Amino acid sequence: MKIFYSPKCLEYSQPGHPESPARVAATYNYLKEKGYEFTEPSPCTDEDVLPAHTKELLGSVRKESFFDFDTPAFTGIYEIAKLAAGSAIEAAMHCLNTGEKAFSLMRPPGHHATRSALGGFCYFNNIAIASLKAKEKAGKIAIVDFDCHHGNGTEDILFGKEDFLYLSLHQSPLYPGTGLRSRENCINYPLPAHTSPDEYLAALKDGLAKVEEFNPGLLAISAGFDTYKLDPITSLSLETDTYRKIGNMLANLGKPTFAVLEGGYSRDLPECVYQFLMGLEE
Repeated sequence: MKIFYSPKCLEYSQPGHPESPARVAATYNYLKEKGYEFTEPSPCTDEDVLPAHTKELLGSVRKESFFDFDTPAFTGIYEIAKLAAGSAIEAAMHCLNTGEKAFSLMRPPGHHATRSALGGFCYFNNIAIASLKAKEKAGKIAIVDFDCHHGNGTEDILFGKEDFLYLSLHQSPLYPGTGLRSRENCINYPLPAHTSPDEYLAALKDGLAKVEEFNPGLLAISAGFDTYKLDPITSLSLETDTYRKIGNMLANLGKPTFAVLEGGYSRDLPECVYQFLMGLEE
């Protein structure tokens, strides 16, 4: 397992904000203790961002000329957001070139950033940027999103693109209020609060059958761990070992696979990530 990580992603924060540097720092330290090694990524270019986002969004993040309560204009956020997107690209290309699975342990997350707007703690859509970059080499790409929130940004960017399949399992009702039904190449499983691990895994099994039928050349995973039972901002009920099962189910598809960190705000995030990576490697 190749893990991409840079301590530069810890260099912004807002007091009381759930998407804090501590969540990634703790995960890095935990995985390091478990024997994982890390590779420092490079930032992506503006040209890498533009297939996914408008010039206007790119410019507003560069100039820090925007206001969003959940997604503040931190000093230097443009370069850090490009570093997170670059890390996702490197993870995607690594697994395509070597067959080894890869994980981007970076912040900010990305799946709420639409083509023309940031939001939901996300500035640029890391998974969409990486997937669009990898398309020429991979051919068809399936994105599986198991964050507790619907990846409205990923769906917005990839909707209607026949070489992409987007699968999302998410709590509903919940922010951002989208993903209530499937449409074209976007398959959505809105799940009620307190969905059990068994019910969740049954929905995932159903969704992955559609991924298998699509037969992608690359599997991209938006790995969110706010489906965990003790997450402070959501209401699903997955256990730590559920993530190992999720990872194993994804690995059983037998595709080149990379994952990027999305949400997950409990103190048990490091163990949840570790279990997922263990399952992905089985």
